[in-house]
Amino acid sequence: MFVDKAKVFVRGGDGGDGLISFRREKYVPNGGPAGGDGGKGGDVIFRVDEGLRTLMDFRYQRHFKAKRGDKGRNKSQHGANAENMVVRIPPGTVLVDDDTGEVIADLTRHGQQVIVARGGRGGRGNIRFATPNNPAPELAENGEEGEERYVTLELKVMADVGLVGFPSVGKSTLLSVVSGAQPKIGAYHFTTITPNLGVVEVSDDRSFVMADLPGLIEGAHEGVGLGHEFLRHVERTRVIIHVVDMSGSEGRDPFEDWQKINDELRLYNPVLAERPQIVAANKMDMPDSADHLEIFREQVREVHPDLEIMPISSLTRQGIQELLYRAAALLDAIPDEVAVEDVPEVAERKVYKFDKKDDNTFTITRDNEAYVVHSERIERMLKRMQMNSHDAILKLARTMRHMGIDEELRRRGAVDGTIVRIADFEFEFVEGSSYY
Repeated sequence: MFVDKAKVFVRGGDGGDGLISFRREKYVPNGGPAGGDGGKGGDVIFRVDEGLRTLMDFRYQRHFKAKRGDKGRNKSQHGANAENMVVRIPPGTVLVDDDTGEVIADLTRHGQQVIVARGGRGGRGNIRFATPNNPAPELAENGEEGEERYVTLELKVMADVGLVGFPSVGKSTLLSVVSGAQPKIGAYHFTTITPNLGVVEVSDDRSFVMADLPGLIEGAHEGVGLGHEFLRHVERTRVIIHVVDMSGSEGRDPFEDWQKINDELRLYNPVLAERPQIVAANKMDMPDSADHLEIFREQVREVHPDLEIMPISSLTRQGIQELLYRAAALLDAIPDEVAVEDVPEVAERKVYKFDKKDDNTFTITRDNEAYVVHSERIERMLKRMQMNSHDAILKLARTMRHMGIDEELRRRGAVDGTIVRIADFEFEFVEGSSYY
């Protein structure tokens, strides 16, 4: 089974907690703080592995969470950083943030990688908070939470030559004749429902990868049928071989078919209209095909006088070798990078600088008898600080006082014993003192 799209959840590892510890050695009274920092959480990294061809593995595993860093240790020892989680993906995979639609990375070469979710920083141990005024602080931080996001993976087949055309025009048969690929072939429409790849060896020792892309229909650029699922693979090809049924079977008009497929390609991505194209006029072994070809040439000449039209027959192998030579010659003249879209291989990571002017902003609301304080700065502090020590509570009280939260609570009527709530942390307001 070919799987070319998947949605996964990724989460970087949390940072390890800092430690509250003190030196305890014989003959060293008042040894001071010795709690180390926590280790960094692991990153989730997506790395290209050229041995993979599909996203099949992501059907069964959709959650990827890196390990958290180790806690800080005594004697001022740093906790170990967690190992990164490396997720292997096939070349040609585009990573998209599912919430914002932003392209995270477009990975095409073996070994390319990108950090999709960063691990959190480790919390600081109490050795970091020692000051002349408080040389033995009972204060440490929790590890920072790792980043998390949903990521959509889209695989675009990496092929040199792509076969396009309406259903049942002979694309799969052509691929089976020129390569060792064995696509499913049947005498009915939509036999091929997934892309098939084959390596084509030209007799002059040149070779290239050819993809049989499933048949397109009108409206494919709008997602009709499986339009978008098929069209994304065309974007990677460097040369397009447009297979047209010259026999006119089922009452079809070869010129009309050619125009409709080209319109779908252009409407989906205008760049595809500029991609080198060869028309393979297939089924020339059928009655009336020669007459249809002459009419087709005249019609095409009026709109595209330079287009190459090569008569072939996949059944009798007429013109097949000439077609392969011409495709190889075009590939030699085109740089490998031409098929890659104008999307950076790795999206630039945005850095948001913290605005200290807005750091002290807060709002206060009422919830029955309780006052609820909303402040990003205080909520961040509560997440990071280990609030089970007296020093941590004093630090919180000082910060709130400097921000003016004390004064605002008094102005709104807070008195001794009034309940104050910030996020999940709840305490009593004590006039002229700390918070408990």
